Amino acid sequence: MNDEQALVQQILQGNVRAYQTLVERYQRLVLHMIRRIVRQPADVEDICQEVFIKVYQHLPSYQFDAKLSTWIATIAYRTGINYLKKYRKETVTIATDQVMELDLNSDVPTPEELLLHHDWRTFLQQQIDKLPVQYRTILTLYHLDELSYEEIGQVTALPEGTVKNYLFRARKLLKTALELHQTREQNR
Repeated sequence: MNDEQALVQQILQGNVRAYQTLVERYQRLVLHMIRRIVRQPADVEDICQEVFIKVYQHLPSYQFDAKLSTWIATIAYRTGINYLKKYRKETVTIATDQVMELDLNSDVPTPEELLLHHDWRTFLQQQIDKLPVQYRTILTLYHLDELSYEEIGQVTALPEGTVKNYLFRARKLLKTALELHQTREQNR
């Protein structure tokens, strides 16, 4: 029995500390996932709590056919997407032939203003936040949570090829934004 199986078994036997360990171990993953999907900070914490309630409720049906982190990320992803659908706060569909551009003229500070404050991280985060929800989510799962294409496909219920395509497009949009920023800087 591996560590994940032992942890799940302890939780199913009523060990509250084991459940607390599970929450502590996976709260970063869930928080990353939900923050990439839901843009209303006031709702993020409630949705994260909802995810862990669902994890607890569905734990008896967990079959260990995927890593526990992948299974939890799937619940988080679906909960976040269902929240968006329920409250219609953001469009969650992307046409595969649709060309998307970042809105570089939004209310956020300009890249020049951010450069003056030496805060590239904030600039990059703002550009990531402008990406469509699926792109943001896949980018986070791949680069921050270090999931494989296959695991991301399991979480998002997207084919592996689509995952690769969305990751490529997200990177391309970020590269374009950074190049535009660099060009503006050089022309100052």
